Amino acid sequence: MLAQSFLENLQVQSLGLHDRKLSFELLDGLLDRYPETISALGDHVVYGVCEAIEGEKDPQCLMHVFHVVEGLAQIFPDPSGPVANFAEDFFDIIGRYFPIHYTHSEDVDISRDDLSRALMMAFSASPFFEPFAIPLLLEKLSSNLPLAKIDSLKYLSCCTVKYGPERTAKHAEAIWSSLKATLCNFPRDDISSSASDLSNGMDFEENEITEEALGLLQKVASQQNTSFLNLVLEDKDIISLVKSFTAAGSSVSVSPKSKQELCFVGRLFSVLAKASTSSCNMVFDSLFLRLLENLGVAASTSSKDVLVIESNSPCQKLNSGVLYLCIEILGACRELAVASTELPSSFNFIDDAWCQTLVGCSSSLMKALISDLVPISNEMYREIDISSLKVKGLQILATFPGDTAPVSKSLFENIVTTLISIVTNNFNVTALWKASVNALAEIGTFLNDSSYSEKSLSYMSTAVERMIVLISLDDSTMPYSLLLEALSKISASGYTYLSRIAQELQEVMSAKFTKLYVDGDVKIREELVQLLDCYSKNLWSDLLQGTESVPLRLAIDIWDQSEAAMGSNFCVEGELLDATKMALKLAVAVLSEENQLRIVAKAFEVISSNLSFSPNFVPSKLEKLQTSEDTDGFTSKDEWLISLFASVIIALRPKTQIYNIKAVFESLLMAFLKGHMTSAQALGSIFNKMPLKNENMHDSSYFYLDDALTLVLERSLGSCSDHFLSSSSEMYGSDELCPSVAVCAPPQVHCISGLAWIGKGLLMRGHEKLKDITMVFLRCLVEIEALAENRGWSDREEMCPSLAKSAADAFHVLMGDSEDCLNKTFHATARPLYKQRFFSTVMPILLSDVKKTHSPTVRSMLYRAIGHVICNTPLAAVLSEIKKLLPVLLDVISVLSEDILSKDMIYNLLLVLSGLLMYKGGQDIAVENARIIVNCLTGLVSYPHKMLVRETAIQCLVAVSGLPHTRIYPMRLQVLSALSKVLDDPKRNVRQEAVRCRQAWSSIA
Repeated sequence: MLAQSFLENLQVQSLGLHDRKLSFELLDGLLDRYPETISALGDHVVYGVCEAIEGEKDPQCLMHVFHVVEGLAQIFPDPSGPVANFAEDFFDIIGRYFPIHYTHSEDVDISRDDLSRALMMAFSASPFFEPFAIPLLLEKLSSNLPLAKIDSLKYLSCCTVKYGPERTAKHAEAIWSSLKATLCNFPRDDISSSASDLSNGMDFEENEITEEALGLLQKVASQQNTSFLNLVLEDKDIISLVKSFTAAGSSVSVSPKSKQELCFVGRLFSVLAKASTSSCNMVFDSLFLRLLENLGVAASTSSKDVLVIESNSPCQKLNSGVLYLCIEILGACRELAVASTELPSSFNFIDDAWCQTLVGCSSSLMKALISDLVPISNEMYREIDISSLKVKGLQILATFPGDTAPVSKSLFENIVTTLISIVTNNFNVTALWKASVNALAEIGTFLNDSSYSEKSLSYMSTAVERMIVLISLDDSTMPYSLLLEALSKISASGYTYLSRIAQELQEVMSAKFTKLYVDGDVKIREELVQLLDCYSKNLWSDLLQGTESVPLRLAIDIWDQSEAAMGSNFCVEGELLDATKMALKLAVAVLSEENQLRIVAKAFEVISSNLSFSPNFVPSKLEKLQTSEDTDGFTSKDEWLISLFASVIIALRPKTQIYNIKAVFESLLMAFLKGHMTSAQALGSIFNKMPLKNENMHDSSYFYLDDALTLVLERSLGSCSDHFLSSSSEMYGSDELCPSVAVCAPPQVHCISGLAWIGKGLLMRGHEKLKDITMVFLRCLVEIEALAENRGWSDREEMCPSLAKSAADAFHVLMGDSEDCLNKTFHATARPLYKQRFFSTVMPILLSDVKKTHSPTVRSMLYRAIGHVICNTPLAAVLSEIKKLLPVLLDVISVLSEDILSKDMIYNLLLVLSGLLMYKGGQDIAVENARIIVNCLTGLVSYPHKMLVRETAIQCLVAVSGLPHTRIYPMRLQVLSALSKVLDDPKRNVRQEAVRCRQAWSSIA
C-alpha cells in the first residue's frame, strides 16, 4: 500500500531538496526490504520510478536514484518483464548522466568517483540496457576529454562482464575498432619523451587510459575467445605493423614513432596471450612461431598461417623488433603459467598446446638469446640495446614454473651460468651488467617464493656459490664494489641466499682484518670498508627476519679481531672506524638482551686489558677527573677500542641491565672528557635508557641517573659548574655577572658538544634534569662573552665564538634526528611530543634573550640556536606560534645568509616559511608582514651557495603573489628586478621557477 500510494500520489520532482532525498531513501528502502511486494506492482512501479527520477541533479539524491535503478533491475530480470519493456526509456534517463559532470562544493560528502561508481553499477545492472549502453560508451570513448575516455573504458569493462558473451559479441567489432583507435593515437609529446630502452617494456605510455584499454581488451578477449581474437589477428593495420617490424634491415635504426608502435603491438599480443589458454594457443600458432623462424629458431608446426611474415634466412644481427615481440609474448605465457599454478584445481599448464610447443623450441630459443649476447662495441647497439632484451628473455625462461618443463633443469643452469659469466666478466658493459644482475635477483626471488627444490639447489650452487668465491680472491679482476653490489642484489632474493652470503662475508671480513693488522695494506683497508658498508646498508635490514646467529657472530668476530690486533702496530683509520662502528651497532641492536649482555661482557673484557687508561671504577679518581683536550695517553688503539665499546652501549635495549655499570660509566666519562664524541653519544644513550632511582631500589652497586648526571656536569664544566648550575631562575644580563663566581675557567668546546648528546637522551625521555643542561647552553650563549672579559681570559677572542657556536649547535643535536644514536633502530626511549614540549619551553627564553642582548655576536648566536629549534620542530607546532615567530624567522634567515656554512639551515627555514605561505591560517600574518617577507626572499633568489635555497625562495615569491593585490603591488618592481638576475641561472630548475614567478608577478597590474 505504501509503495502504491508513493507512486500514485507523490510528485517527487516538485518537492524541495530535503523532501526529495527522503522520498528516494524511502523508495530505496522499499526495494531492498520488500522486493516481492514491489514486483507485484509490475509495469506501474517501473513507470513511476522513471517519472520520479527524471531530471534529478542533486548528488545525494542521485546516489539513491542509481541504487534504485540497480534494485529494480534485480527485481525484474525476466526478458518479458517491466525493466525489459521500459529498458530504452529507463536507460534514456540514466544515460544522460554519463559521463558524470561534477560541480558541487567540497562540503558535500559525496565525491565524483562515488557517483560515477554508482552510475556504472546502474548501467551494468540489467542486460537489457546492452543495446543502448555499449553504443553510448563507445561513442564517448572517442571524446577528447581524458576523463570521459577513462570512464567509458571502466564502464565497458564492467558492462561486458555483466551483460555476458552473447550480448557483447554483437559489439565485438566496434569494441575492437574503438580500442585500436584509443591505443594507437599517441600524443606527440608522449612519443618524443618515450624511453629508448625497449627491454623494460615502458616505451608504451603507461597512463590510465592505456591501462584501462588494455584491461578491457583482456576481458573481452577472455570472454569471446576465438571470434574476437580473429578480429585482431586479421586486422589489416596490425598485419601491416607486424610486417614492418619483421622486415629485414629494420633492426638497428627505429624512429620514436615506430618504437612506440612496436611497444603497442607487443603489449597488444601480450594481453591477448595471457587472456586465456585458447588465446595463448592462437597467438603461438599465428604469430610466435613465425617470429621464432625470423630469428632463426627452428620450430615445426602444422598450424594455419594467420599473420604471414616475410622471413628470409636470419640476419647476423637479430631483428630487434621481432626479438621484442617474442619476449613480450613469452612473458605473457609465463604469467599465464604462474596463474594456472595458483588455481586450486589439478589443471596443469604443461599439457597446453602452447607449452608443448615451447618445450620443443626452448633449447634453440635459449641458444639464440645467448649467442652474441655481449656486444662487440657500443656503436653496434647504440639505437636499441638488444643485449638487454636478450637478458630479459633469459630471465623469463628461467622463471617459468616447474622443475622440468617447459624449461629443463639443464637449460636453467645454462641460463644462470651465462648471466653469472656476464656479471663476473663483462662489468665494463654497464647496461648489460645491470640487466644481468637484476635478472639473477629476479630469478632468485621467484625460486624463493616457489617450491621448485631442484632449481633452487641449482641456483645456489651455480649462482650464489660461484659469486661468493670471488669475495676472498685477492686477484679477482672484477671491481670489489661491483662484486658486493651484485651479491647484495642476489641476497635480497631470499633469506636462504642472504644467510649464506652473510656467512661468507663474515669469514672474509675476519681474514681481511687479520691481514690488515699484519700488512697494513691500503687495498685491504678499502675492501674492509666496502664489506662493512655492504653489511650495514644492504644486508642488515633483510637479516632481521632470520635468527640472531649472523649478527651475533659478526659482533663477536669484531671483538675477537680487535683483541688479536692489540699486539700489532695497529693504526686506526677514519672510514674503517666509522664503518666498523655502524656495522657493530646494527648487529648488537637486533640481539636479545641475553646476547647483548654477552657482547658487553666480551667488549669490557677487551678494553679492561688494553686501554691505556684504567676503566676500573674508583670514585676518588672520578672526583679528580678534569676536562682536557690533551690526547696524551689516548692512543690510536684507545680510540678504536673505546669507539667500538661506545657503539655497543649505544645499541643496547632499555631492559639490558649492565652489571658493571659504574666501570662502564667511568670508561665512557674519561673518554668523553678527552673529547671523544662517540663516548658522549653512548652516555646520552645510557641516560636515555637507565632506570630512575626510587625508594624501593637499594642496590649500592648500581649507578642511577641523578647521581650520574651530577657527576658528569661537575666534571665537564670544571670551575664554572657552580655558576652554570646555579639554581637562579633568572639569568644575569651581560652587564651583571653572578657575584659568587671567584675563579671560573671556561668549559671546553668538546664538553659542550658532548653535553648536547646527554641532553638529547634526557629530552627524549622527558626528564626534568634537561633544564640543567639547557641552562648551560643558554649561559654559554648569553654570558660567555662578558664572563670572559670579566675574568680576563687570555684567549677569549678565539675561544668565545667557538664556545658560543658550540652551544648554539647543541640545540641542533637536541632537536635533530640522528642516524648514529638515540633513534628507533637503537631502541631509544622517546616520549610522545617531546620536540613540541621543548619548543614551547625554550623558545620564549631564546626570544627574550634576543631582546635583552646588545651584543651583535650574542644575537647572531641566539639566532643560530633559534634556527635550529625551528627547523627541527614539527611544522604544525611552529605554525601555531607563527605570529610571534615570523619576524624573528626572517631575521634569522637574513643573518645566517652571510655564513656559507649555514646554507642547509637556511633551506630548512625557507621550507618553514613556505609552509606558512601555504597555510590557510597564516594568510593574515603573511599579509601583515608582506614587505619584510619580500625583502628577505628577493635577497635569496641569487644565493650562490645552494641551488635549493634559490629555487625555494622563488617558489615562496610565487606564493606571495597570491596575497591581496593592494599589499603586494608596491613590491612588484622590486621582485621583477630581482628575478631578472636569475633568468640565466646555471641550474635549469631555478630558471624554470624564475620564469613562472615572473609570469605571476607580471600579471599583477
